[in-house]
Amino acid sequence: MNIATDRDLINRAAQDDQDAFSELIQRHQTAVFNIAYRMLGNQRDAEDATQETFIRAYRAFNTFDTERPLLPWLKRIATNHCLNQIKQTRPALSLDDNLPPPKEPSPGPEEQTTNRERDMQIRTALLSLPPRYLVVIELRHFQALSYTEIAEIVQQPLSAIKSDLFRARKMLAEELKKLR
Repeated sequence: MNIATDRDLINRAAQDDQDAFSELIQRHQTAVFNIAYRMLGNQRDAEDATQETFIRAYRAFNTFDTERPLLPWLKRIATNHCLNQIKQTRPALSLDDNLPPPKEPSPGPEEQTTNRERDMQIRTALLSLPPRYLVVIELRHFQALSYTEIAEIVQQPLSAIKSDLFRARKMLAEELKKLR
């Protein structure tokens, strides 16, 4: 069985092949959703942002350089869309959604409560960061991207990324101290 590459699927999707487009979505939707969820703070907005990312990608496939990997391009689209959403709706962000359950052995009820409280404090602190700092924290610590990859996605110089990460970590630590 011959498995199509992203490049093949993009070329076919650019020619209105819906099956190729569906395959690309299946391959990359989890990574795109994870970025959106961490940046926007709730599942519904993350699902909408994921859908919008793929719609925008589909419309731009004919301009995409197939010599480059697809996922960083999708992450850039998702990140930019989420930043725009944050700027437009920052006061309306919701912290009501629970984080996914841990994949480790189940802790006892007391530890679960402590973990939930800590997770909510971290989420609250993260969502309080200005968008430019939230995005670098997300891409570095939750997506495990290199500084160079982050600079490419947010289209900023490497030195600006390093500076933003330093400031973001400092701001996050200060926010977490306030919440204790």
